[in-house]
Amino acid sequence: MNKGELVEKVVKECALSKAAAEQVVTSIFGAITDAMAAGDKVTLIGFGTFSVSERSAREARNPRSGETMNIPAKKVVKFKAGTKLNDSVK
Repeated sequence: MNKGELVEKVVKECALSKAAAEQVVTSIFGAITDAMAAGDKVTLIGFGTFSVSERSAREARNPRSGETMNIPAKKVVKFKAGTKLNDSVK
């Protein structure tokens, strides 16, 4: 499912116009993105938890040339699925 399909699902289930549904979906994604950018954890009970984790700098090898290179530290997004989401997939 992509964003367009999600908007269509919201239109059907919530009896909203397509423009209103798209605004709702965009607003939700924006709120999650803003919270993650601020370093906060976003927990949607039953669905899952989005969090920001720090990945440390490390040394790696280029598989093509065998040359050693440094990979800088960075922040990464992690998602842990909630119980209801895990149970619905089984």
